[in-house]
Amino acid sequence: MTLRLFDTHTHFDVADFDADRDLLASSAKALGVERLILIGFVQSRFDTLLRTQHHLNQLPHAPHCYLAPGLHPFYIEQHQFKHLLDLESILKHQHCIAIGEIGLDTFLKVHKQPEIFQKQKEYFSAQLELAQQFNKPVLLHIRKSHAETLAMLKQHRFKSGGIAHAFSGGVEEAKAFIKLGFKIGITGQITNPQAKKLHSVVQAVGAQHVVLETDCPDMTPLCCQQSTQAHTRNTPVNLPYVLNGLAEALDMKQDVLAAQLWQNSLQALQLED
Repeated sequence: MTLRLFDTHTHFDVADFDADRDLLASSAKALGVERLILIGFVQSRFDTLLRTQHHLNQLPHAPHCYLAPGLHPFYIEQHQFKHLLDLESILKHQHCIAIGEIGLDTFLKVHKQPEIFQKQKEYFSAQLELAQQFNKPVLLHIRKSHAETLAMLKQHRFKSGGIAHAFSGGVEEAKAFIKLGFKIGITGQITNPQAKKLHSVVQAVGAQHVVLETDCPDMTPLCCQQSTQAHTRNTPVNLPYVLNGLAEALDMKQDVLAAQLWQNSLQALQLED
């Protein structure tokens, strides 16, 4: 039996896939990946994001692709006020299911500098306001800034929820995001037995609060990594491995878990079945 899977976070529009995107889309669909989201990160790629979505949705055997444009905190130095206007224009004129990926990131020392972190907060705030204006969920990017992200969501009284993507926080932080209406995004990291913090999070929150994602071309499941390469490209074809890793972590049958995750994804993204 083929399971219905939803890849809730991809960068399937980037150049890494230009040579074989159609083939990978067809292969992913054959493995049960029915839907996927194309996520934005910088304004200069918005046109490619739209073109890729249009192209993939014309293919007879590909997952249905949704748009979630946004301005990513890691690229804060590139963002300009005009880019927020361009984002607003896309939200007005295209069918977007979410804004993403947006949030806060202090992983690099440079992003901890007060003026740069302040700019991240301003762009996150502006995009939360757009999400409220257009009644869209958000796809959150959070690295080493969980408390600050939660504080801003509460400050905005943000009620549209979404997904806390590639979750790297602890159990209490996960529960705090869930309380605000978010699902927890689980990547191929769940296939790593050393990712004890992530395993404890999924076991604590349970199947009803998580969704699957590849975050391709990054976050390659351990079983798909090739030791001969410095970085093995991740693709939507690997989503079943993420499901398998999560099923093992939760001690659940894959078909039962997949049905729950499908409903979770629809709920998080305010979609019909």
